[in-house]
Amino acid sequence: MAYINKEERDKLAEELKNKTFQQIRGVVNRRDPKTRLAYYRNVQQVGKWMTRYVLEGLGTQVTLVEVPEYIERKDRNKYVIQEIIVEPTAENRL
Repeated sequence: MAYINKEERDKLAEELKNKTFQQIRGVVNRRDPKTRLAYYRNVQQVGKWMTRYVLEGLGTQVTLVEVPEYIERKDRNKYVIQEIIVEPTAENRL
C-alpha cells in the first residue's frame, strides 16, 4: 500500500470525528490490514488517557486522547474522546 498524504490524513481525522471508540477501532482496522495497537489507555499526561493505532501500510498513526468522566449513578468511569490526532509515521515523508 502507498503512504497517505496530509489531505488524506485530514480526511481520515474528519471521518473519525463523531465516532465512538469501538467505531474508530473498526474503521482503523478496516482501513489497513497491517494496523497494530501501539498502546491502550496509557496515561502520559495527568487526567488524559491515550490510545495509539499505527497503520503501518499507510504510514500513519492515529492517537485518541480521552478524558475519564465519573458516573456517580453507576460508580464507574466513562471515557470521552477529547481529541483525535492523525499524523505521519517517521517513514512517511508525504
